[in-house]
Amino acid sequence: MADPGEDFSSLPLPDRFSHKNWKVRKEGYEDAKQQFEKSPDESDPVFAPFIQDPGLMKGAVADSNVAAQQEGLGAYCSFLKFAGVQACTRTRQYTVPVIVEKGLPQTRPAAKASATEALLLLVELEKSDPVIEEILPALSHKVPKVIAATLAGLRAIYHNFGCKIVDPKPVLKALPKVFGHADKNVRAEAQGLTVELYRWLREAIKPLFWGDLKPVQQADLEKLFENVKQEPSPKQERLTKAQQDAMATASAAPDGGEAEDGGEEYPEEEEGEIDAYDLAEPVDVFSKIPNDFQERLASSKWKDRKEALEALYAALNVPRIKDGPFDDLVRPLAKCMKDANIAVVTLAANCVDLLAKGLKNGFIKYRSTIMSPIMERLKEKKQSVADALGQALDAVFISTSLTDCLEEILEFLKHKNPQVKQETLKFLIRCLRTTRDVPAKAEVKSIADAATKLLTDSNEVNRAGGAEVLGTLMKILGERAMNPYLDGLDEIRKTKIKEFFETAQVKAKERPKPIAPPPKAAPSAAGKRVVGGKKPLGGTKKPAAASAPPPEDPPVLSSPKPATRSIPSKLAGPPKAGGLPTPGSNLKKKLGGPGGIASPQRRVASPPTEDQPPAPAGPKFGLGRGLAGRPITKPAAASEPAPAPAAPQVSGMTAAERAELEELREEKERFTRTVEDLKYERTKLNSQVTELQNQNAQLIEDHTRDVLGIKAKETQLVRARSDAETAEQSVQKQQREIERLKRELARALRASAMSPPTVLSDGTNMSTPDMGAMPQDNNGHGPMSRTSAHMGSRFDSTRPRSFASASPSEEKENTGLESPGLGSRDSGIGRRKFSPSYGAGTGAGYSGLGSPTRSAFGSGSASGEEQQPRSGEPAENWKRAAEVTSQLKARIEQMKARQGLSRPPPSQR
Repeated sequence: MADPGEDFSSLPLPDRFSHKNWKVRKEGYEDAKQQFEKSPDESDPVFAPFIQDPGLMKGAVADSNVAAQQEGLGAYCSFLKFAGVQACTRTRQYTVPVIVEKGLPQTRPAAKASATEALLLLVELEKSDPVIEEILPALSHKVPKVIAATLAGLRAIYHNFGCKIVDPKPVLKALPKVFGHADKNVRAEAQGLTVELYRWLREAIKPLFWGDLKPVQQADLEKLFENVKQEPSPKQERLTKAQQDAMATASAAPDGGEAEDGGEEYPEEEEGEIDAYDLAEPVDVFSKIPNDFQERLASSKWKDRKEALEALYAALNVPRIKDGPFDDLVRPLAKCMKDANIAVVTLAANCVDLLAKGLKNGFIKYRSTIMSPIMERLKEKKQSVADALGQALDAVFISTSLTDCLEEILEFLKHKNPQVKQETLKFLIRCLRTTRDVPAKAEVKSIADAATKLLTDSNEVNRAGGAEVLGTLMKILGERAMNPYLDGLDEIRKTKIKEFFETAQVKAKERPKPIAPPPKAAPSAAGKRVVGGKKPLGGTKKPAAASAPPPEDPPVLSSPKPATRSIPSKLAGPPKAGGLPTPGSNLKKKLGGPGGIASPQRRVASPPTEDQPPAPAGPKFGLGRGLAGRPITKPAAASEPAPAPAAPQVSGMTAAERAELEELREEKERFTRTVEDLKYERTKLNSQVTELQNQNAQLIEDHTRDVLGIKAKETQLVRARSDAETAEQSVQKQQREIERLKRELARALRASAMSPPTVLSDGTNMSTPDMGAMPQDNNGHGPMSRTSAHMGSRFDSTRPRSFASASPSEEKENTGLESPGLGSRDSGIGRRKFSPSYGAGTGAGYSGLGSPTRSAFGSGSASGEEQQPRSGEPAENWKRAAEVTSQLKARIEQMKARQGLSRPPPSQR
């Protein structure tokens, strides 16, 4: 133990860092941290001992005392922050292994946070690869706590910097080993690190290590990945020193030059997406292709060709393919596009897809060989084949560019096969959506012309595709750039294009052109001059009033600008020291009058002398000189200043006038920008007016359609009401008929109730009366009244079939009285008791009676609707009833005679 009274603060920091007493070391770490923070720059002498001897910092971060180690980690973080890159490069190989082994597993939160911060600072200051190389050996440590802490540190590094700064390939290769560790904490930290990498890489993470995991582990990770899929794309939370310096340089650029050039405008688009190709190592696929591939592919049997392509597909199915001579492979695949078997065509397209994705830019040289055969085969109508061909075309496009593929695409848009034209149009739309390069003006014109022709195609799919192409182009270039191509179109097509424009999603967008900053006003100080001040303001044709002050203006002679070099003059002979002419009696006249120095004729006629530099070159593009021909922006300063001439001799302008001229130029620039803004607003308002007109026309059309629909519904309603009234009248008529029939039936029943039934003398119940005992009329017919006959006809016609006949035989009896079985039927009927009222009998009821009246009118009911009107005629009814009665009577007598039952009539007994 150190003496409590002894003061160690006077010792140098290196001695205190290596002291045997932990309290002295702890105080030394704290003192060093304070001195690091107070240092003015990276070259401060306080850093020199630690840069020269990296072991001092190694001892600090690995101190045996936990309290001292905490302060040592904090001092090392301050050392990295303020000592710069040199501190990182000299110490990381000594400190990183110790921090991973003894700092990250610390139980103290402050010490653990300092250890993690030290690793992040080491990655931030320079490259991440050396730091990751020093960390990875700790994943094989024998202590599980160290492995879990190492995985947590790696997770923090990737979370802050992302996979674009820190290469994930070494870590992904080491993941299967830690997933198989026996400690559950290690496996949990491995899952957390994998999920963090998945946030950045998505599905590209799987080809490198997914096959080495167990199915249970894959299932657990898939569940964790589902939560990450819903999150937005991660952003880099911590910038490296190089990125910080770039941002500082951009922010320090004058007038925001970097931002105008687009250097920091689209950071996300400049960074390419990480995929499996970027992470995987190139694979040599030639060794995996069978030796007899060419022979089997040239076989006449489609199964042999199919098996050869399947073997090729298995060989090419890798994330990244090592470049090589694939000409002998691409040509047979192009030939397979003409194969008659669609399975062979589909497999060949899949092989082209894998080859293009595996080679990326290396596939450009094979594009011309394979692209045309694929597009020619697009005539195949089967959807699975069309999808495989389209996927192959997309892979070819990704490996090349829109400029390379555009010529063939436009050529196949004119194909005579409508299926080829449709699929080519879909391919062009996909190209415009995925390209990252803005098409050139000539390419835009070609695409727009082809799409405009498709707007008038007879096929609706092609017309919609042409509108989608124009809408996607408008999304890339902007509405203003597409106005020339939409001028001749009608409003309906423009509306359709605008709809596709609003919904299109593209990756390439035209960046706005930088706007030149307004020129700064010329300083009024006499000692500052504008470059090119010797150039006459108005040129050779500018009037004197516009370029020089009036001759009598005194300030012209009293210009405050001093001359540094002598300039020859034609007025005063040899030049004087001040550069001004010697005053003479006619100086004022020569300065202001015709032919004087201030006049334009005099300035044009004066040739330049030896000391005087030549006049500046004329403006480009044939513009005239003067105010309209001068550049808007302020010209750059010359590397060597030209000799300053006398103000009245060269330009005839004072500093105040020059400042006023600059103000006028600024005002002109502002006015020009205002005019441009107003033009843009007018164009925007015109487009809004057009859109509102289209909406109004659509509303009018909808209103007209609704009115016509309402009128049609009203017409249908009127017709329905008329039909309803007709049906109601018919129902009322039928009801009246039913009421009348009911009344007739009631009268018939009352009339039939007055004639009682007759009982035979032998004791049998006979419902048919004895015809012999009944009084007859003059014609010999039975006593059937008109009412009874009419009642029988109505009763039988209105009763249901079950009442009209008890059985099919009785129905036959009613319809034909000449049936041979009538006697036996009558004998059966005679046992029943007659009941004149409806429903008064038992069993079958009234329908089973053998009454002649019943039989006669039963036949009328059975004969159908055609005989019903005849039953209503009284004369025929009486005749028919009489005939039926006579026949029935005769048959009864015959039956009795055969059975020995003949008895005298009741009148003789």
